[in-house]
Amino acid sequence: MLTRVATVTGAISPKSVTATGTGLVFAQNMMYRHTMTVYDAGGALVKTIPDGVDLAKFGVTGHPGVTRGAPVEAAADQAHRYVFATNYSMYGANFGPEGSDNCTGPGGLTPSYVYRVSLATLAIDAVGQVGMVPKYVAVTPDDRYVLVSNWCSYDLSVLDYATLHEVRRIHLGAYPRGIAIDARSHVAYVAVMGTFDVARIDLGTFDRTWFRGVGNSPRHLVLSADGRRLFVTLNGDNRVVAVDTATGRVVARTATGTQPRSMAISSDGLALYVVNYGSNTVSVLKTADLGVVNTFPVPDHPIGIAYEPTHHRIWVACYSGAILVYDA
Repeated sequence: MLTRVATVTGAISPKSVTATGTGLVFAQNMMYRHTMTVYDAGGALVKTIPDGVDLAKFGVTGHPGVTRGAPVEAAADQAHRYVFATNYSMYGANFGPEGSDNCTGPGGLTPSYVYRVSLATLAIDAVGQVGMVPKYVAVTPDDRYVLVSNWCSYDLSVLDYATLHEVRRIHLGAYPRGIAIDARSHVAYVAVMGTFDVARIDLGTFDRTWFRGVGNSPRHLVLSADGRRLFVTLNGDNRVVAVDTATGRVVARTATGTQPRSMAISSDGLALYVVNYGSNTVSVLKTADLGVVNTFPVPDHPIGIAYEPTHHRIWVACYSGAILVYDA
């Protein structure tokens, strides 16, 4: 059983939460608050980081004055130096209309930017241009690349970790979102939510293959520690499935709740935690067979979840304006 140890409220509307591995947790509050809020492992607010930047200070021309973002997802690097955050849309001079989930592929919107936040200063210290309406972000385990799924560009941006310059753009199809990276095989998996498929990308050659027919509207991905199982939330099927990465076949499935969104895996690899957006619940699954151990209620629209490893706690972000912290 999980025991709630803290409830975080305030000027937040969290889309996601991200544990850095250093005892800090970031919440991304999108355009509703134009901030990232940073907490210690106990849930106390450490800093509020506004999303407004002067892009000219980072060498970006054509957008004078302060530009605001809309932090949607974030990822920490392995060296514990930085957190990288995607911005759903940009707001400022010479930017186009606000981003939207209802898009029909490339065109009509302006590119967005990834922010790099220093964990030493908790300030934005670099930016990198990506595609339109970026969603998920992941850092490769060797801290070589930052990967960003671009919802409305139908593709994946591959950024150089050191410079944030885009080195590759890989077409994926309608609505790419979740990303998981296998350090052993140097492969990235990307959920393509407008399909039934998961893309498999070789990070050495950037060749793309597919796990076809995984399920309706795959959204979020988590890998087992050994890389043999890929766990996938199926937003359209109201299920979570496990895929054998050697064969691409679904080997286990379970119903959790309505619209399962994000997942987190425990540091021992035995438990999977799933937020069910439409059911207002969290499900606890056994990774061995996806058996449901527990399901419990949370406030409206749980959408983000993170496992904080220094205190072994689960953080649940609810769009309605709360973050719940549980002892695991």
